Amino acid sequence: MTQPDTLRGIGEGASLARIFPRLPHSDFALVGPGDDSAVMSAPDARFVVTTDMMIHGPDFRLAWSSPHDLGWKAAASNLADVAAMGAAPTALVVAIAAPADAPVSLLEGIADGLRDACLALAPGCGVVGGDLSVSTTLTIAVTAFGDLGGRAPVLRSGARVGDVVAVSGVLGRAAAGLRLLFEMAVVDGHPDAAAAASLRAAEPALVGAQLAPTPPIGDGVAAALGGATAMLDLSDGLALDARRLATASGVAVDLDSAAVGDRESLDGGEDHSLLATFPAGAVLPAGFRAIGRVVAGEGVLVDGQHYDERGGWDPYEQWSGAVG
Repeated sequence: MTQPDTLRGIGEGASLARIFPRLPHSDFALVGPGDDSAVMSAPDARFVVTTDMMIHGPDFRLAWSSPHDLGWKAAASNLADVAAMGAAPTALVVAIAAPADAPVSLLEGIADGLRDACLALAPGCGVVGGDLSVSTTLTIAVTAFGDLGGRAPVLRSGARVGDVVAVSGVLGRAAAGLRLLFEMAVVDGHPDAAAAASLRAAEPALVGAQLAPTPPIGDGVAAALGGATAMLDLSDGLALDARRLATASGVAVDLDSAAVGDRESLDGGEDHSLLATFPAGAVLPAGFRAIGRVVAGEGVLVDGQHYDERGGWDPYEQWSGAVG
């Protein structure tokens, strides 16, 4: 016998009817959810588009994250990619595959998280469509769109020797939060909800940075207006992502250890802060702080010495499935 308040119990149509009112409206939507496709205005005649997935297991644990956390993080991680191009986020399209016996409240909580993240991080951005499907593994896929406002996009490939390397947002907090969760919120090999709740209350800044990050979305446009030569979202760790910027630009990035901080600040991922380079002598936009410089060569250096540690997040190397 099916339960009336599960996805199987009420079906797709009724589930969508409960979700739609909770979703944020996009100021750029001409036709929103309800038709086969949304219709968006594109004032710049161009748009930025990116996509990202979150899968139960490698990307989150339901014992640790509330549905609201999941919606918030799914929005925040995609909004940060739009911001890293120097664009303002305009819309999200969200696809969710969930177990048939999942409570409808799971999707309602995700919708609330999407709404609150958009309102807090990118006002005017909203959910304009998506899809629901069934799977034994909860999966959230988000596609985000952004407006360049007539500016050229800020690419990874524009850094030049002599540029200042700067960051807006935190470094290492999400990684520290994840480390604490694995150290203190796993019982008998499984994530424990009660332990995670206690840990979050004790270490809200660190655990919160992992479960519901608050990247500085508005600083992407500020960086573009401030003359940023290159930029990217720090999703996989400062050292790894700085190496990607260096490779794309054909230069090396020399980081100042005193400005960066500890090893987790170098290697930890999922902060979704913005790493940018600016011409030497430029006034850094509010929110950005200098952490290094662009030099001739290749790769990443720390205090002038090549940094060859294999830190950062690679899902194919680091996901073992050991904690379910």
